[in-house]
Amino acid sequence: MSSADGDGQGTRRVIACLDIDAGRVVKGTNFVDIRDAGDPVELAGRYDAEGADELVFLDITATHEQRGTVAELARRTADDVFIPFTIGGGIRSVDDAQAVLDAGADTVSVNSAAIARPELVDEMAERFGSQCVVVAIDARGREDGGWEVYTAGGRKPEGMDSLAWAQEAADRGAGEILLTSMDSDGTAEGYDLALTGAVCESVPVPVIASGGAGELDHLVDVLRVGADAVLCASIFHYGRFTVAEVKEHLMAAGIAVRPPGA
Repeated sequence: MSSADGDGQGTRRVIACLDIDAGRVVKGTNFVDIRDAGDPVELAGRYDAEGADELVFLDITATHEQRGTVAELARRTADDVFIPFTIGGGIRSVDDAQAVLDAGADTVSVNSAAIARPELVDEMAERFGSQCVVVAIDARGREDGGWEVYTAGGRKPEGMDSLAWAQEAADRGAGEILLTSMDSDGTAEGYDLALTGAVCESVPVPVIASGGAGELDHLVDVLRVGADAVLCASIFHYGRFTVAEVKEHLMAAGIAVRPPGA
């Protein structure tokens, strides 16, 4: 962490998220109503050039359709992109993760497979180091309070508490939590600040906030409740804001980021 902002935390990251379905980038609302947003490697190159700090590729149908990992996407991306990138979706074993890392990804993200067999997180952390392991959590608010974990692209409620699972994942060796609010996802009405703040307070590892970015102040708000990074999709894919505009706004709000063009 190279500098501190008004929250006393170090440099925050702006991450472009690319949800992949059948080889194309797509975006939905509350995990449904999916529409096309372009070619993943082409978009990745654009966000790299614009100054994104990292990229996350999530194959949103790999687990549901029982497809293999997206190692070929990792290879294509590694040829064209020079910032760190994470790949998730369909990674069910250490060998799956190894294939993606060997193809050029810097980090792998696991979700459903880690819930089905939590030991996978321990195994991956032991083999690759915690810095290579991201546990993604898709959370939806419960009527009686708290947030439940969902898997299989948001199709399957797991009966697990999101905070408890985030804590367990960190204890098992996850180096980062990628937290998506299913209630906020794609709504452009802002991140779920209560959920994000609660998870940030409960785990000792960085939390990437995902789901709901629509206005620039939404990113400021979620970083101020403790998120280490903001994940954005729609606002970039459909040209609402550029990475540079996001970073300039964050800097103006007193939040330390790597300047665009750095």
